[in-house]
Amino acid sequence: MAAAALPRVKIGSHEISRLVAGANCINGGSHLSRFTNEQMKRYFTQTRIHEHLHRCEAEGINTWQSNYGNLDLYREHRAQGGSLQYISLGGETENEPENLKSAKEAGVLGIAHHGEVTDQLFKSGQFEKVREYCKQVRQTGMLVGISSHMPEAQQRVLDEGWDVDFLMCCIYERHRTREELQSLLGHVPIPVSEVYLESDPPRMFQVMRQAAIPCLAFKILAAGRLCEKQELVEQVFQSTLSQIKPTDGLIVGMYPEYEDQVALNAGYVRKHG
Repeated sequence: MAAAALPRVKIGSHEISRLVAGANCINGGSHLSRFTNEQMKRYFTQTRIHEHLHRCEAEGINTWQSNYGNLDLYREHRAQGGSLQYISLGGETENEPENLKSAKEAGVLGIAHHGEVTDQLFKSGQFEKVREYCKQVRQTGMLVGISSHMPEAQQRVLDEGWDVDFLMCCIYERHRTREELQSLLGHVPIPVSEVYLESDPPRMFQVMRQAAIPCLAFKILAAGRLCEKQELVEQVFQSTLSQIKPTDGLIVGMYPEYEDQVALNAGYVRKHG
């Protein structure tokens, strides 16, 4: 029996499911430990990746968000009869003209400037480089987005009226420096690079609600830290969906080895979205 349809939102002229499949689990980027990274890489064989993508489709997810590195997998997915749309990260390599051309030829829906690079350029006073990159993407005809882990960066995009179609918003500012953490908390947690604070999501939600364009919230489960019990997972979905605009969506990476996270998460979006 086919699953019930998922709510959808519009980005440009395209409709995407309000739940978008993420790719960190597929890519072995757990943000937890190198041991978890290796387990994810071991589990997600090429066959299992395609099974996962088709499972997403069966649950009403119609969009996959990843990066240039998975374009070949996306082409294979489409060649196998899959119909997922694709949003890619970009802007982190020297070979962007060729990458953009390849993405366009593969049928990519839109490109978002990579959040890690966005934040580095924002902190170093080189944020205009992000805007220039967005102009390159616009010339391709693909949709234009910006990913960031910093509410201040996305707020500047909005305040200055940049020509973008969507924002990708990490709700945790997880890469503060040692000095920033010392100033904020009075001490430095371990590890420095993966600190998730419960005071962060409201800051990003506030920016998302102000945006006239659609936003996609990601890392809503704090990179797996809030996945201990399904009751908590559902609570996070409910809380997130209640604090963002009806025109916003979620990007969630899913790891199906131990439970059908695709069906579970899709169910939460149907119920609370």
